[in-house]
Amino acid sequence: MKPWKPALLLLLFATAAHAAETGTLMRAAELKQKPFIDAAKVADLASQAPLEIVLRQGAWMQVKSGGQQGWVKMLNVRTGGATKAGSAGGGFLSAVNLFKTGSSGTTVTTGVKGLSEEDLRNAQPNMEQLAKLGGYAASADEAGRFAKAGKLANERLDYLPKPSTAQANDENR
Repeated sequence: MKPWKPALLLLLFATAAHAAETGTLMRAAELKQKPFIDAAKVADLASQAPLEIVLRQGAWMQVKSGGQQGWVKMLNVRTGGATKAGSAGGGFLSAVNLFKTGSSGTTVTTGVKGLSEEDLRNAQPNMEQLAKLGGYAASADEAGRFAKAGKLANERLDYLPKPSTAQANDENR
């Protein structure tokens, strides 16, 4: 092997390791302390805020913006590929991104985990959360005032009749 090749490979990997993926916030959002919807708010980020993406976890991205670090929902971020911090990107680092993603474009996938049969069997009601949910209900009078203020028409819908056994079996197929 020629003596300059190991040095070139080392330079290539060092540059790729220094590359940071960047993005832009598509809409104003809260920067959260942890990747949870009810986590403490670190700051409010403005729409179009530039982001440095540190880590991805589920439907969340850990980001740095304006000297602060926290978590935002992945669907609020438009990724901009791999760029060296402080540069306009493109060129050589875009080629590095090609190796990282397997394509020249950016693909974002969000997965949602469902409940297993065992989870459903072992489910227990959370009475505290049920009571909290009940606090969000609107009374008939409140709903009527809201509808009147919005100039909505009052319309009553009857419940649908129960399907016959044969019809229910067809729908379950």
